[in-house]
Amino acid sequence: MKRPFQIRHEFVEFVPKVREAGVLYVSIPYATAVHDCFCGCGTKVVTPISPVGWQLTFDGESVSLSPSVGNWSFACRSHYFVRMDTVVWAGDMSENEIAWGRMRDKAAREGHFDGHVEPFASPKAEVAKTKSRSFWSWITGGR
Repeated sequence: MKRPFQIRHEFVEFVPKVREAGVLYVSIPYATAVHDCFCGCGTKVVTPISPVGWQLTFDGESVSLSPSVGNWSFACRSHYFVRMDTVVWAGDMSENEIAWGRMRDKAAREGHFDGHVEPFASPKAEVAKTKSRSFWSWITGGR
């Protein structure tokens, strides 16, 4: 896995057409953060900032983006976190994990705009819930 490295953030109204490598451009008026992929491939990455998209935190000195940035449709398939102006590399994800993440994100967006938000458990949480129910059923004899 690659080593973490520092980036620079810049608050702008409009994102420049020609972007500097290693810079996260943040447009508050357009609720968007844009950068060239931090793997170095140069692909433009747009992260919409919203309650159901990415959240941006500015602590007065540095910025963080949450959740991670997964460039699954890019040739590089890079996956990283931006934490306090530092790129921290994350591991690859399986096609099933990516599909699940996309379903979760879609459900969150639809729920947000419909005004109806339901919790969306991860596949791992569902497995854990099933196992705990099975264990509890075994303990109580299914009562």
